[in-house]
Amino acid sequence: MNTHALLTGMLTALGVGLLMGVVRERRHEPGRTRAGTRTHTLVAMLGYVSWSLGIWPFVATVMVVGALVIGGYQASAPTGPGQTGEVALLVTLMLSALAQQNPSLSAGLGVLAAALLHAKQASQRISRELISDQELQDTLILAAAALVVMPLLSDQAIDPWGMLQPTQLWRIVVLVMAVGMMGHMAQRALGGRWGLPLAAFFSGFVSSTAVVASTGQRVRAGQSQALPAAACALLANLASLVLFSAVVGTASPALLVAMRWPLVLAGVGLILVLLPAVHRIERDGDKVQTGHAFKLTHAVAMASIMALMTLLAAWLQHVFGNLGVLVAALCVAWVEVHAAAVGIAQLMQTGGMASELARWALVAVLASSALAKTALAMVSGGIRYGLMVGLGLHAMVAGGALGVLWVPDQIDKQVVSFVASGQTSGNSFTSAPAGLIRA
Repeated sequence: MNTHALLTGMLTALGVGLLMGVVRERRHEPGRTRAGTRTHTLVAMLGYVSWSLGIWPFVATVMVVGALVIGGYQASAPTGPGQTGEVALLVTLMLSALAQQNPSLSAGLGVLAAALLHAKQASQRISRELISDQELQDTLILAAAALVVMPLLSDQAIDPWGMLQPTQLWRIVVLVMAVGMMGHMAQRALGGRWGLPLAAFFSGFVSSTAVVASTGQRVRAGQSQALPAAACALLANLASLVLFSAVVGTASPALLVAMRWPLVLAGVGLILVLLPAVHRIERDGDKVQTGHAFKLTHAVAMASIMALMTLLAAWLQHVFGNLGVLVAALCVAWVEVHAAAVGIAQLMQTGGMASELARWALVAVLASSALAKTALAMVSGGIRYGLMVGLGLHAMVAGGALGVLWVPDQIDKQVVSFVASGQTSGNSFTSAPAGLIRA
Protein backbone atom coordinates (compact mmCIF):
# COMPACT_ATOMS: atom_id res chain seq x y z
CA MET A 1 0.00 0.00 0.00
CA ASN A 2 1.41 3.40 -0.95
CA THR A 3 1.87 6.24 1.51
CA HIS A 4 -1.07 8.27 0.22
CA ALA A 5 -3.52 5.37 0.58
CA LEU A 6 -2.12 4.54 4.01
CA LEU A 7 -2.53 8.13 5.19
CA THR A 8 -6.04 8.39 3.73
CA GLY A 9 -7.17 5.22 5.46
CA MET A 10 -5.68 6.21 8.81
CA LEU A 11 -7.22 9.70 8.73
CA THR A 12 -10.58 8.22 7.78
CA ALA A 13 -10.46 5.74 10.68
CA LEU A 14 -9.49 8.48 13.14
CA GLY A 15 -12.19 10.78 11.78
CA VAL A 16 -14.85 8.11 12.22
CA GLY A 17 -13.67 7.43 15.77
CA LEU A 18 -13.66 11.12 16.67
CA LEU A 19 -17.12 11.70 15.17
CA MET A 20 -18.68 8.71 16.90
CA GLY A 21 -16.94 9.56 20.16
CA VAL A 22 -18.07 13.20 20.21
CA VAL A 23 -21.68 12.19 19.64
CA ARG A 24 -21.53 9.60 22.41
CA GLU A 25 -19.72 12.02 24.75
CA ARG A 26 -22.50 14.56 24.44
CA ARG A 27 -25.05 11.90 25.32
CA HIS A 28 -23.35 11.07 28.62
CA GLU A 29 -24.68 12.38 31.89
CA PRO A 30 -22.08 14.29 34.00
CA GLY A 31 -20.13 12.03 36.33
CA ARG A 32 -21.07 8.79 34.52
CA THR A 33 -18.20 6.85 32.92
CA ARG A 34 -18.96 5.71 29.39
CA ALA A 35 -17.00 5.23 26.15
CA GLY A 36 -16.56 8.74 24.76
CA THR A 37 -14.27 10.65 22.41
CA ARG A 38 -10.96 9.20 23.60
CA THR A 39 -12.20 5.62 23.80
CA HIS A 40 -13.76 5.64 20.32
CA THR A 41 -10.67 7.27 18.80
CA LEU A 42 -8.35 4.74 20.40
CA VAL A 43 -10.57 1.85 19.29
CA ALA A 44 -10.57 3.24 15.75
CA MET A 45 -6.77 3.37 15.78
CA LEU A 46 -6.61 -0.14 17.19
CA GLY A 47 -8.96 -1.48 14.54
CA TYR A 48 -7.03 0.08 11.69
CA VAL A 49 -3.62 -1.12 12.92
CA SER A 50 -4.77 -4.64 13.79
CA TRP A 51 -6.35 -5.09 10.34
CA SER A 52 -3.06 -3.93 8.79
CA LEU A 53 -1.22 -6.67 10.65
CA GLY A 54 -3.45 -9.44 9.34
CA ILE A 55 -6.66 -11.33 9.92
CA TRP A 56 -5.64 -13.08 13.15
CA PRO A 57 -4.45 -9.94 14.97
CA PHE A 58 -7.76 -8.33 13.98
CA VAL A 59 -9.75 -11.33 15.25
CA ALA A 60 -7.89 -11.11 18.55
CA THR A 61 -8.65 -7.40 18.72
CA VAL A 62 -12.34 -8.01 18.13
CA MET A 63 -12.41 -10.62 20.90
CA VAL A 64 -10.64 -8.33 23.38
CA VAL A 65 -12.83 -5.32 22.59
CA GLY A 66 -15.90 -7.56 22.68
CA ALA A 67 -14.95 -8.80 26.14
CA LEU A 68 -14.48 -5.21 27.33
CA VAL A 69 -17.86 -4.28 25.88
CA ILE A 70 -19.56 -7.17 27.67
CA GLY A 71 -17.89 -6.25 30.94
CA GLY A 72 -18.83 -2.61 30.55
CA TYR A 73 -22.44 -3.50 29.84
CA GLN A 74 -22.69 -5.73 32.90
CA ALA A 75 -21.36 -2.91 35.04
CA SER A 76 -23.73 -0.28 33.64
CA ALA A 77 -26.84 -2.42 33.14
CA PRO A 78 -28.44 -1.67 36.55
CA THR A 79 -28.49 2.09 35.87
CA GLY A 80 -28.62 2.17 32.08
CA PRO A 81 -29.79 -1.05 30.40
CA GLY A 82 -29.49 0.31 26.86
CA GLN A 83 -26.96 -1.32 24.50
CA THR A 84 -26.45 1.54 22.04
CA GLY A 85 -23.09 2.61 23.48
CA GLU A 86 -21.64 -0.90 23.37
CA VAL A 87 -22.82 -1.50 19.80
CA ALA A 88 -21.46 1.92 18.77
CA LEU A 89 -18.00 0.94 20.02
CA LEU A 90 -18.04 -2.23 17.89
CA VAL A 91 -19.24 -0.21 14.89
CA THR A 92 -16.27 2.13 15.34
CA LEU A 93 -13.92 -0.86 15.38
CA MET A 94 -15.35 -2.36 12.21
CA LEU A 95 -15.51 0.92 10.29
CA SER A 96 -11.89 1.66 11.14
CA ALA A 97 -10.93 -1.72 9.67
CA LEU A 98 -13.05 -0.96 6.58
CA ALA A 99 -11.12 2.29 6.12
CA GLN A 100 -8.15 0.10 5.17
CA GLN A 101 -9.98 -1.20 2.08
CA ASN A 102 -12.56 1.45 1.24
CA PRO A 103 -12.07 4.83 2.97
CA SER A 104 -15.02 6.47 1.19
CA LEU A 105 -17.51 3.80 2.25
CA SER A 106 -16.12 3.82 5.80
CA ALA A 107 -16.50 7.59 6.05
CA GLY A 108 -20.04 7.53 4.66
CA LEU A 109 -21.17 4.77 7.03
CA GLY A 110 -19.48 6.58 9.92
CA VAL A 111 -21.43 9.77 9.23
CA LEU A 112 -24.66 7.76 8.94
CA ALA A 113 -23.98 5.94 12.22
CA ALA A 114 -23.21 9.24 14.00
CA ALA A 115 -26.40 10.77 12.65
CA LEU A 116 -28.44 7.83 13.93
CA LEU A 117 -26.83 8.14 17.36
CA HIS A 118 -27.50 11.86 17.48
CA ALA A 119 -31.15 11.52 16.37
CA LYS A 120 -32.20 9.47 19.38
CA GLN A 121 -35.10 11.67 20.48
CA ALA A 122 -36.36 12.31 16.95
CA SER A 123 -36.29 8.61 16.08
CA GLN A 124 -38.09 7.70 19.30
CA ARG A 125 -40.79 10.31 18.65
CA ILE A 126 -41.32 9.04 15.10
CA SER A 127 -41.52 5.38 16.08
CA ARG A 128 -43.57 5.85 19.28
CA GLU A 129 -45.80 8.86 18.60
CA LEU A 130 -46.07 9.74 14.91
CA ILE A 131 -46.41 6.26 13.41
CA SER A 132 -49.51 4.33 14.42
CA ASP A 133 -49.65 0.56 14.76
CA GLN A 134 -51.80 0.34 11.63
CA GLU A 135 -49.32 2.38 9.60
CA LEU A 136 -46.46 0.20 10.79
CA GLN A 137 -48.42 -2.89 9.77
CA ASP A 138 -49.12 -1.40 6.33
CA THR A 139 -45.43 -0.57 5.90
CA LEU A 140 -44.45 -4.14 6.72
CA ILE A 141 -47.03 -5.51 4.28
CA LEU A 142 -45.72 -3.24 1.52
CA ALA A 143 -42.11 -4.21 2.25
CA ALA A 144 -42.98 -7.91 2.26
CA ALA A 145 -44.87 -7.58 -1.02
CA ALA A 146 -41.97 -5.82 -2.73
CA LEU A 147 -38.94 -7.53 -1.18
CA VAL A 148 -40.20 -11.02 -0.30
CA VAL A 149 -43.06 -12.00 -2.60
CA MET A 150 -41.98 -10.35 -5.85
CA PRO A 151 -38.53 -12.02 -6.10
CA LEU A 152 -40.21 -15.42 -5.67
CA LEU A 153 -42.58 -15.00 -8.61
CA SER A 154 -41.85 -16.26 -12.10
CA ASP A 155 -41.30 -13.97 -15.07
CA GLN A 156 -42.60 -16.62 -17.48
CA ALA A 157 -46.00 -16.14 -19.14
CA ILE A 158 -48.79 -18.33 -17.77
CA ASP A 159 -51.46 -17.90 -20.49
CA PRO A 160 -51.73 -19.43 -23.99
CA TRP A 161 -50.94 -16.12 -25.72
CA GLY A 162 -47.86 -15.34 -23.62
CA MET A 163 -49.26 -12.08 -22.23
CA LEU A 164 -49.51 -12.54 -18.45
CA GLN A 165 -46.37 -12.69 -16.31
CA PRO A 166 -46.78 -13.12 -12.53
CA THR A 167 -43.92 -10.71 -11.79
CA GLN A 168 -45.45 -7.92 -13.85
CA LEU A 169 -48.89 -8.48 -12.36
CA TRP A 170 -47.53 -8.36 -8.82
CA ARG A 171 -45.56 -5.24 -9.69
CA ILE A 172 -48.90 -3.54 -10.33
CA VAL A 173 -50.10 -4.63 -6.88
CA VAL A 174 -46.97 -3.19 -5.26
CA LEU A 175 -47.30 0.04 -7.22
CA VAL A 176 -50.91 0.56 -6.12
CA MET A 177 -49.96 -0.01 -2.48
CA ALA A 178 -46.89 2.26 -2.72
CA VAL A 179 -48.87 5.17 -4.13
CA GLY A 180 -51.52 4.67 -1.48
CA MET A 181 -48.83 4.82 1.19
CA MET A 182 -47.34 7.96 -0.38
CA GLY A 183 -50.73 9.65 -0.46
CA HIS A 184 -51.41 8.68 3.15
CA MET A 185 -48.06 10.15 4.22
CA ALA A 186 -48.82 13.37 2.33
CA GLN A 187 -52.16 13.67 4.09
CA ARG A 188 -50.60 13.05 7.50
CA ALA A 189 -47.83 15.57 6.85
CA LEU A 190 -49.82 18.36 5.18
CA GLY A 191 -53.33 17.93 6.54
CA GLY A 192 -56.68 17.81 4.76
CA ARG A 193 -56.40 21.02 2.74
CA TRP A 194 -53.17 20.17 0.91
CA GLY A 195 -52.59 16.53 1.79
CA LEU A 196 -55.77 15.16 0.20
CA PRO A 197 -55.32 16.93 -3.17
CA LEU A 198 -51.66 15.90 -3.26
CA ALA A 199 -52.55 12.32 -2.39
CA ALA A 200 -55.27 12.30 -5.04
CA PHE A 201 -52.90 13.63 -7.69
CA PHE A 202 -50.23 11.01 -7.07
CA SER A 203 -52.81 8.25 -6.74
CA GLY A 204 -54.02 9.22 -10.21
CA PHE A 205 -50.80 7.83 -11.65
CA VAL A 206 -51.93 4.42 -10.47
CA SER A 207 -55.72 4.49 -10.78
CA SER A 208 -57.77 7.61 -11.29
CA THR A 209 -60.83 5.35 -11.34
CA ALA A 210 -60.09 4.26 -7.78
CA VAL A 211 -59.72 7.91 -6.71
CA VAL A 212 -63.09 8.81 -8.27
CA ALA A 213 -64.73 5.99 -6.35
CA SER A 214 -62.99 6.63 -3.01
CA THR A 215 -63.63 10.39 -2.98
CA GLY A 216 -67.23 9.70 -3.95
CA GLN A 217 -67.54 7.40 -0.95
CA ARG A 218 -66.26 10.22 1.26
CA VAL A 219 -69.01 12.45 -0.09
CA ARG A 220 -71.62 9.75 0.49
CA ALA A 221 -70.38 9.26 4.06
CA GLY A 222 -70.50 13.01 4.80
CA GLN A 223 -66.74 13.33 5.26
CA SER A 224 -66.34 15.81 2.39
CA GLN A 225 -68.38 18.24 0.33
CA ALA A 226 -69.15 17.40 -3.30
CA LEU A 227 -67.19 20.22 -4.95
CA PRO A 228 -63.88 19.76 -3.07
CA ALA A 229 -64.13 16.00 -3.52
CA ALA A 230 -64.69 16.48 -7.25
CA ALA A 231 -61.58 18.68 -7.34
CA CYS A 232 -59.54 15.82 -5.86
CA ALA A 233 -61.01 13.39 -8.39
CA LEU A 234 -60.18 15.73 -11.29
CA LEU A 235 -56.63 16.20 -9.99
CA ALA A 236 -56.25 12.42 -10.15
CA ASN A 237 -57.48 12.46 -13.74
CA LEU A 238 -55.02 15.22 -14.60
CA ALA A 239 -52.21 12.98 -13.37
CA SER A 240 -53.76 10.13 -15.34
CA LEU A 241 -53.70 12.27 -18.49
CA VAL A 242 -50.00 12.98 -17.96
CA LEU A 243 -49.33 9.26 -17.64
CA PHE A 244 -51.58 8.64 -20.66
CA SER A 245 -49.29 10.87 -22.75
CA ALA A 246 -46.15 9.16 -21.45
CA VAL A 247 -47.56 5.70 -22.20
CA VAL A 248 -48.51 6.70 -25.74
CA GLY A 249 -45.06 8.14 -26.31
CA THR A 250 -43.39 4.98 -25.05
CA ALA A 251 -45.38 2.69 -27.33
CA SER A 252 -45.38 5.00 -30.36
CA PRO A 253 -43.36 8.25 -30.35
CA ALA A 254 -44.85 9.15 -33.72
CA LEU A 255 -48.37 8.99 -32.34
CA LEU A 256 -47.37 11.19 -29.40
CA VAL A 257 -46.15 13.81 -31.86
CA ALA A 258 -49.42 13.53 -33.73
CA MET A 259 -51.40 13.86 -30.50
CA ARG A 260 -49.43 16.62 -28.82
CA TRP A 261 -51.96 19.39 -29.47
CA PRO A 262 -55.03 17.23 -28.74
CA LEU A 263 -53.46 16.15 -25.45
CA VAL A 264 -52.51 19.72 -24.53
CA LEU A 265 -56.03 20.95 -25.25
CA ALA A 266 -57.49 18.01 -23.33
CA GLY A 267 -55.42 19.05 -20.32
CA VAL A 268 -56.50 22.69 -20.73
CA GLY A 269 -60.16 21.67 -20.81
CA LEU A 270 -59.75 19.64 -17.63
CA ILE A 271 -57.85 22.41 -15.84
CA LEU A 272 -60.47 25.04 -16.73
CA VAL A 273 -63.05 23.04 -14.80
CA LEU A 274 -60.60 21.98 -12.10
CA LEU A 275 -59.27 25.39 -11.02
CA PRO A 276 -62.54 26.87 -9.65
CA ALA A 277 -63.16 23.67 -7.69
CA VAL A 278 -59.67 23.60 -6.14
CA HIS A 279 -60.33 26.86 -4.28
CA ARG A 280 -63.29 25.23 -2.54
CA ILE A 281 -61.27 22.54 -0.80
CA GLU A 282 -61.99 22.98 2.90
CA ARG A 283 -59.30 24.17 5.23
CA ASP A 284 -60.57 22.14 8.13
CA GLY A 285 -63.35 19.96 6.78
CA ASP A 286 -61.25 16.87 6.23
CA LYS A 287 -59.55 15.46 9.29
CA VAL A 288 -56.28 13.62 8.95
CA GLN A 289 -56.92 9.90 8.77
CA THR A 290 -54.81 7.41 10.72
CA GLY A 291 -56.33 4.19 9.38
CA HIS A 292 -55.18 1.99 6.53
CA ALA A 293 -52.77 3.58 4.06
CA PHE A 294 -54.01 1.16 1.39
CA LYS A 295 -56.14 -1.91 0.93
CA LEU A 296 -54.36 -5.03 -0.27
CA THR A 297 -57.60 -6.42 -1.66
CA HIS A 298 -58.07 -3.30 -3.77
CA ALA A 299 -54.54 -3.55 -5.16
CA VAL A 300 -55.02 -7.22 -6.03
CA ALA A 301 -58.39 -6.43 -7.62
CA MET A 302 -56.86 -3.73 -9.83
CA ALA A 303 -54.15 -6.12 -11.03
CA SER A 304 -56.74 -8.83 -11.64
CA ILE A 305 -58.90 -6.51 -13.74
CA MET A 306 -55.90 -5.50 -15.84
CA ALA A 307 -55.01 -9.16 -16.31
CA LEU A 308 -58.55 -10.05 -17.43
CA MET A 309 -58.67 -7.14 -19.85
CA THR A 310 -55.29 -8.12 -21.25
CA LEU A 311 -56.55 -11.64 -21.87
CA LEU A 312 -59.68 -10.23 -23.50
CA ALA A 313 -57.58 -8.08 -25.82
CA ALA A 314 -55.34 -11.01 -26.70
CA TRP A 315 -58.33 -13.21 -27.49
CA LEU A 316 -60.04 -10.52 -29.59
CA GLN A 317 -56.87 -9.95 -31.59
CA HIS A 318 -56.44 -13.68 -32.08
CA VAL A 319 -60.00 -14.03 -33.37
CA PHE A 320 -60.64 -10.73 -35.18
CA GLY A 321 -57.15 -9.36 -35.87
CA ASN A 322 -56.44 -5.63 -35.61
CA LEU A 323 -60.15 -4.75 -35.47
CA GLY A 324 -60.39 -6.86 -32.34
CA VAL A 325 -57.59 -4.86 -30.72
CA LEU A 326 -59.48 -1.62 -31.38
CA VAL A 327 -62.71 -2.98 -29.88
CA ALA A 328 -60.81 -4.41 -26.92
CA ALA A 329 -59.12 -1.06 -26.29
CA LEU A 330 -62.48 0.68 -25.98
CA CYS A 331 -63.63 -2.00 -23.52
CA VAL A 332 -60.40 -1.81 -21.53
CA ALA A 333 -60.77 1.99 -21.25
CA TRP A 334 -63.68 1.47 -18.84
CA VAL A 335 -61.26 0.17 -16.22
CA GLU A 336 -57.73 1.06 -17.41
CA VAL A 337 -57.33 3.91 -19.88
CA HIS A 338 -53.53 3.59 -20.13
CA ALA A 339 -53.65 -0.04 -21.17
CA ALA A 340 -56.19 0.86 -23.84
CA ALA A 341 -53.95 3.66 -25.10
CA VAL A 342 -51.03 1.26 -25.48
CA GLY A 343 -53.16 -1.06 -27.62
CA ILE A 344 -53.99 1.80 -30.01
CA ALA A 345 -50.42 3.11 -30.08
CA GLN A 346 -48.97 -0.29 -30.86
CA LEU A 347 -51.55 -0.87 -33.58
CA MET A 348 -50.42 2.31 -35.34
CA GLN A 349 -46.74 1.59 -34.69
CA THR A 350 -47.01 -1.79 -36.43
CA GLY A 351 -48.88 -0.31 -39.40
CA GLY A 352 -52.29 -1.71 -38.53
CA MET A 353 -53.97 1.70 -38.20
CA ALA A 354 -53.59 5.02 -40.01
CA SER A 355 -52.46 8.12 -38.11
CA GLU A 356 -55.78 9.94 -38.48
CA LEU A 357 -57.78 6.95 -37.26
CA ALA A 358 -55.35 6.38 -34.37
CA ARG A 359 -55.84 9.95 -33.17
CA TRP A 360 -59.62 9.58 -33.18
CA ALA A 361 -59.27 6.18 -31.52
CA LEU A 362 -57.36 7.75 -28.61
CA VAL A 363 -60.05 10.41 -28.24
CA ALA A 364 -62.63 7.61 -28.24
CA VAL A 365 -60.65 5.86 -25.50
CA LEU A 366 -60.73 9.04 -23.40
CA ALA A 367 -64.47 9.40 -24.06
CA SER A 368 -65.15 5.80 -23.08
CA SER A 369 -63.22 6.28 -19.84
CA ALA A 370 -64.99 9.59 -19.14
CA LEU A 371 -68.42 7.98 -19.48
CA ALA A 372 -67.47 5.13 -17.16
CA LYS A 373 -66.00 7.44 -14.51
CA THR A 374 -68.97 9.81 -14.67
CA ALA A 375 -71.34 6.92 -14.03
CA LEU A 376 -69.10 5.67 -11.22
CA ALA A 377 -68.98 9.14 -9.66
CA MET A 378 -72.77 9.46 -9.65
CA VAL A 379 -73.20 6.04 -8.08
CA SER A 380 -70.50 6.52 -5.44
CA GLY A 381 -70.92 10.19 -4.54
CA GLY A 382 -74.30 11.39 -5.74
CA ILE A 383 -75.61 13.54 -8.58
CA ARG A 384 -73.81 16.78 -7.72
CA TYR A 385 -70.46 15.10 -7.32
CA GLY A 386 -70.99 13.06 -10.46
CA LEU A 387 -71.98 16.08 -12.54
CA MET A 388 -68.88 18.01 -11.47
CA VAL A 389 -66.56 15.11 -12.22
CA GLY A 390 -68.34 14.46 -15.51
CA LEU A 391 -68.07 18.14 -16.51
CA GLY A 392 -64.31 18.09 -16.08
CA LEU A 393 -63.83 14.77 -17.87
CA HIS A 394 -66.01 15.68 -20.82
CA ALA A 395 -64.27 19.05 -21.10
CA MET A 396 -61.07 17.03 -21.40
CA VAL A 397 -62.58 14.89 -24.17
CA ALA A 398 -63.90 17.98 -25.98
CA GLY A 399 -60.44 19.54 -25.86
CA GLY A 400 -58.90 16.41 -27.35
CA ALA A 401 -61.48 16.26 -30.14
CA LEU A 402 -60.92 19.94 -30.91
CA GLY A 403 -57.20 19.30 -31.14
CA VAL A 404 -57.71 16.48 -33.66
CA LEU A 405 -59.97 18.68 -35.79
CA TRP A 406 -57.70 21.69 -35.51
CA VAL A 407 -54.56 20.86 -37.53
CA PRO A 408 -54.88 17.40 -39.11
CA ASP A 409 -52.86 18.18 -42.25
CA GLN A 410 -49.89 19.71 -40.43
CA ILE A 411 -49.82 16.86 -37.96
CA ASP A 412 -49.72 14.23 -40.72
CA LYS A 413 -46.68 15.89 -42.23
CA GLN A 414 -44.94 16.01 -38.86
CA VAL A 415 -45.65 12.34 -38.26
CA VAL A 416 -44.17 11.35 -41.61
CA SER A 417 -41.10 13.46 -40.93
CA PHE A 418 -40.74 12.04 -37.43
CA VAL A 419 -40.95 8.44 -38.60
CA ALA A 420 -38.56 9.08 -41.49
CA SER A 421 -35.96 10.51 -39.10
CA GLY A 422 -35.64 7.08 -37.49
CA GLN A 423 -36.50 8.24 -33.99
CA THR A 424 -39.17 5.60 -33.64
CA SER A 425 -36.75 2.68 -34.02
CA GLY A 426 -36.48 0.41 -31.02
CA ASN A 427 -39.80 1.49 -29.50
CA SER A 428 -42.17 -0.99 -31.09
CA PHE A 429 -43.41 -4.11 -29.39
CA THR A 430 -43.92 -7.52 -30.82
CA SER A 431 -47.69 -7.55 -30.49
CA ALA A 432 -50.41 -5.12 -29.48
CA PRO A 433 -51.97 -6.92 -26.52
CA ALA A 434 -48.57 -7.40 -24.89
CA GLY A 435 -48.43 -3.67 -24.28
CA LEU A 436 -51.64 -3.77 -22.30
CA ILE A 437 -49.93 -5.45 -19.39
CA ARG A 438 -46.74 -3.42 -19.85
CA ALA A 439 -48.74 -0.27 -19.17
